[in-house]
Amino acid sequence: MYKYKKSITILLLCNMVLALCWFNLKGLQFNRIASTPAFEIRFMEDCASLDAADFVGMVVQASSGQRVVDYTMLEREPEHKLSEEDYEILLRIVEAEAGCEDIKGKMLVAGVIMNRVESSLFPDTVKEVVFQRENGVAQFSPISDGRYETVRVSEETREAVKRVLYGEDITRGALYFAARKYADPERMNWFDNSLTLLFSYGGHEFFS
Repeated sequence: MYKYKKSITILLLCNMVLALCWFNLKGLQFNRIASTPAFEIRFMEDCASLDAADFVGMVVQASSGQRVVDYTMLEREPEHKLSEEDYEILLRIVEAEAGCEDIKGKMLVAGVIMNRVESSLFPDTVKEVVFQRENGVAQFSPISDGRYETVRVSEETREAVKRVLYGEDITRGALYFAARKYADPERMNWFDNSLTLLFSYGGHEFFS
């Protein structure tokens, strides 16, 4: 009889342990299910709080070691829209005038030309600005000495021009530049007496 009661007791205890395990498992499953919508709602709220600027400003690093691609550059339109002819002329004159300069020096030359295009004091297209003559004298020395025709445009020049066309202006409003070392003394006298020197960079001085 004693052995029988003992067996019954052990069986009841086992059933109670199994029942507790079952309830615990169900409780965990219920908590996981109950928490899922909350996570989803929080995730959607977090996503909704992001505006377009958060995504547009993201950058991607190329795995091959290429430079970072800025998606703001890819998304927006250039501030200066040129015809194919004007674009090629701008590339060639920048290369001819600043081929030995760094990218900033190239951007400055491109920027001055675009300032002239935008100014009421000069013609309205890159072609007209670059090939403009005053009293038969070319405005840019590479036009008169033939360097414009012989240059080979570098990738850095293309990058400099692109940055200027997309609105990066570091010229401080300059409309003129000159390389004093190579310029005609009489012409430099006119620059010094008639214009305002803004700054010097590389081999050029920039005036307004």
